[in-house]
Amino acid sequence: MKLSIIIYSHDAETVWNAFRFAVLARKKGDNVSVFLLAKGVEAQNLDTEKFTIAQLMREFIDKGGEILACGTCLKLREIKSSELCPMSTMENLYFLVNDADKIITF
Repeated sequence: MKLSIIIYSHDAETVWNAFRFAVLARKKGDNVSVFLLAKGVEAQNLDTEKFTIAQLMREFIDKGGEILACGTCLKLREIKSSELCPMSTMENLYFLVNDADKIITF
């Protein structure tokens, strides 16, 4: 199954759960892409003692998952593109949504 996960929250627990789900879906063999939108582009900087988000993001990538981030949203927050938060476009989001069997938002 092809899953597209859209994360637009910057609540640490919400983002942590989104990536826990994404990692699990990859382990089950699903093709999973995550698009970080709006406040979601802050994901890599949300680590807390309880919620190790950057570690989960790396695990997701290591398992073959794809992360894309809204370039406009990154620029608005003056965040640079990185391995965990690579700059992308709304057109890429369109193709992820159009190609997905299921879309999940957090």
